[in-house]
Amino acid sequence: MNLETSKNLGGVGAILMFLGVLPWIAPYSWIIGLVGLILVLVAMKGFADYYNEASIFNNTLYGVITAIVGGVVFVGVVFIALVDFLAELGMTIGNVADWSAEFSQMDWTSVDFNIIGNFAAYIFLGLVVLFVFVIITAILLRKSLGLLSTKTGVGLFGTTGLLILIGAVLTIIAVGLILIWIAMLILAIAFFSIRAQQAQPTTSAEAPTQV
Repeated sequence: MNLETSKNLGGVGAILMFLGVLPWIAPYSWIIGLVGLILVLVAMKGFADYYNEASIFNNTLYGVITAIVGGVVFVGVVFIALVDFLAELGMTIGNVADWSAEFSQMDWTSVDFNIIGNFAAYIFLGLVVLFVFVIITAILLRKSLGLLSTKTGVGLFGTTGLLILIGAVLTIIAVGLILIWIAMLILAIAFFSIRAQQAQPTTSAEAPTQV
C-alpha cells in the first residue's frame, strides 16, 4: 500500500469516527464508527509498512484490543452486579414476568442498605477497571501517533495523541469525551496533511583541483 492510499484511508476513517457520535445519525453510529476504525487500522498498517516501523501499527492494534477488553470486562462486572442485586431482591429468571409488578409494589425504604451498597461497590469497581483500560489505550495510541508524527513530519499527529491522553484522564467528566471526539477531527486533518517525502539529493565531495 502506498503513502497516498494510506493517508486517504486514514483521513476518511477518522472522519467517520468523528461523525459516528453525532446525534442525527445515532441509529447507525456504531456501524459508521466501526467502519472508520477499520479504515484507520488499515491505514496504520500501511504506514507501518511504508516506514518500516511496526510499532506504528502494533501500538494502535494493542490499544484497540485493550479498549475492547476493557469494555467487555466493564459490561461483565455490571451484569454480575445487576444479577446479584436482583437476586437479593428475590427476582430471578424464573419470575421475570413478575418483575414489573414487584418493582412497582416494592417499598424501597425497607430494602437493606447493604444490598444497595454492594451494588454500588460493584459498579464503582467496574468504572475503575474501565478507567484503567482507557488510560492504557490512550498511552498506546499516543505512542503510535508520536511515531507517525516523527516519520511524517506532521505535528498534528502528536497533538492528537496528547488530546486523546488528556481526554482519557478526564473521562470522569464530559470534557474528556469531548476532547477525544475533537481529537478524531484533528486526526483526519493530520492524515490529509501528509505529503510524499522527496528524496534528498546525494552530494559527493568535489575532488581537489589539481594545480
